[in-house]
Amino acid sequence: MHTNTLLHPLALRRAEPADLPGVLKLLADASEWLNAQGVRQWPRGGFGPERIEPLIEERTLFLLDDELRYLDPDGWAPPVATMALDGHADPEFWTPDDDPGSALYVHKLAVARTWTGSGLGDALLDWAAASAYAAGLPWVRLDCAKTNRRLQNYYRTRGFRHLRTVDLPHRASGALFERPSEDVPPMVFRDLTASELITV
Repeated sequence: MHTNTLLHPLALRRAEPADLPGVLKLLADASEWLNAQGVRQWPRGGFGPERIEPLIEERTLFLLDDELRYLDPDGWAPPVATMALDGHADPEFWTPDDDPGSALYVHKLAVARTWTGSGLGDALLDWAAASAYAAGLPWVRLDCAKTNRRLQNYYRTRGFRHLRTVDLPHRASGALFERPSEDVPPMVFRDLTASELITV
């Protein structure tokens, strides 16, 4: 367990409409950092609200909060990480031969720069695998930038295998990965969604 998560208790919850500004800021910061590294996975400046609001409305966007922020009722703090998890397989990437309904799909995974190296991405991917397991699905899947070898190697270290790369000229993403679902309890955060079912 990493130092930040020992000093700052974390909780996972579903995003609410009031969380939109914090999520947009987190994703914009992550996008700017990626673009500065030469990675064109996400648009420079992040996503517009029209891309994130539906995920909140569908209750498929999740946030990790630093629970210490609640000690300051007048303070405002963006989430320390976010991830969407749903049953929506991108039809440009996942074909009928993939049995798209057999998986949950990770989207918009981002960790605040101040929390980089704290293992939160690892923990969220484990949680996604456990959520797929709980839903009775054999896989958790994602896509990432075709040229981002570093990120692709990271996913491999987290138990994902590369299925193929779909090279569409209008999409920066297209490297497809999947990992078996498994019952992995969260170790670095409190799961406030544990009593809910993931709807796909």
